[in-house]
Amino acid sequence: MNISRGFLLTGAVYLLIGILFGSYMGASGNHELAPVHAHINLLGFTLMTVFGLGYRLIPALAEGLLPRLHFWLHQLGGLGLLAGLFLMMSGSVPAETIGPMFPIFEGAILVGVLLWLTNLLRRA
Repeated sequence: MNISRGFLLTGAVYLLIGILFGSYMGASGNHELAPVHAHINLLGFTLMTVFGLGYRLIPALAEGLLPRLHFWLHQLGGLGLLAGLFLMMSGSVPAETIGPMFPIFEGAILVGVLLWLTNLLRRA
């Protein structure tokens, strides 16, 4: 798996989703889900693009198990967190039901970032 390409392509998909979501909010005049939009752009587009560029600029970072774990933890955590936030803020699922899942998704992102940092300290 090309880690850089994976992060960059996934980031581009999140950018498209973020733009479409923002356009919908602007056209409807309903901005209640603005935090979801912001998280899509930050966790999805911005972070994944930064990680993808980092792996592209420093090829040694893409070697071994750490980058693959980082990639999949960020995918799992990001998608889970964004979907959960959308479901909760749209009123589709009560906060009491989805809320306990957030620490799991946030933890996956956090562990991924710790792997990124560890990899940087070792190889950058």
